[in-house]
Amino acid sequence: MAEQPLLRLQGLVKKFGEFTALNNVDLDIKEGEFFTIVGPSGSGKSTLIRLLVGMDDVSEGQILLRGERIDQTPANLRPTCMVFQSLALFPHMSVGQNIEFPLKIRNENASQRRKRALELLDLLRLPRNYYDKRISQCSGGERQRVALARALAFDPEILFFDEPLSALDYRLRKTLEKELKDLHARTGKTFVYITHSLEEAMVMSDRIAIMKEGKFEQVAKADEIYAQPISRFVAEFMGEVNLFEFKVKDNGTYESDAITIDRNINIPGAKGFKTGILMVRPEYMHFIKGKETYNFTLSGKLHGEYALGSRIQYEFETVAGNITVEKLREDRLSANLGDLIELGFNLDITHFIGETK
Repeated sequence: MAEQPLLRLQGLVKKFGEFTALNNVDLDIKEGEFFTIVGPSGSGKSTLIRLLVGMDDVSEGQILLRGERIDQTPANLRPTCMVFQSLALFPHMSVGQNIEFPLKIRNENASQRRKRALELLDLLRLPRNYYDKRISQCSGGERQRVALARALAFDPEILFFDEPLSALDYRLRKTLEKELKDLHARTGKTFVYITHSLEEAMVMSDRIAIMKEGKFEQVAKADEIYAQPISRFVAEFMGEVNLFEFKVKDNGTYESDAITIDRNINIPGAKGFKTGILMVRPEYMHFIKGKETYNFTLSGKLHGEYALGSRIQYEFETVAGNITVEKLREDRLSANLGDLIELGFNLDITHFIGETK
């Protein structure tokens, strides 16, 4: 018997007048999972999380927690908690008072509240003497930790996060990404995280859902989505990528205006399609040297070279459009802008995306 999900969405629809923001969304989230929802602006991810925490009403469908419907339960009675982008901390209160706030609402006595607040300061790796510190005296990273401590004080079944790191500088964001992942492991709580940042999703998540126009385009583990996107949209959304269009002829061979294709290869998954796309990540593209042979080749004029720390990214103008190649610094290309370079890649590092049958 399959394990019952902690959270289940069935046929979830949200309409604003004539506009459908969420369109028949189904989803299962396991207990203890770090689940991230990613999508461009307007894809419906923020609308979805507002339904999950009870800030908006469902138009159709249902939300179930451990098999029981909660979509008609008021937000304050749901065993869930939200960490907002703005954090929503009380500036006139101390750190300890902010953390204790949900416990005060539950009428817990002062000594128990303080004990729990100090435990949460330990958990979030903040010094205990921060208990009396004013929120206005805390740094951005410290405020993030206080907001997390306050959310955990509720002891919720699920913690929802609405882009909590988006306003922070890059270095602090990277630190807190790792801390959130570590906190998830230490607490065993279920985290549902909303972000527009692919990098955040890849670093922290057990699974990722890519949203497009009010629906999930693909739901899978991060590595699977990166290596095997289900559509052109997901491939392009999941970072730098090269896409090469081709036709499948009746005799089983392939034809492309963008690349030269080895006649002896068989592209897995292409049978039954009339047109398709080969996806290749920039790190798998090669500069052809001497008599090297590859399953797919093309020529490109070097258009740009960009240093990315330990890596170098190259951009080429080709008949397939702009193509990106990424190499380690020690494999740097010796060429000038405008030089014509032969590029190649092999079948085993490609992923086929079918378009028309």
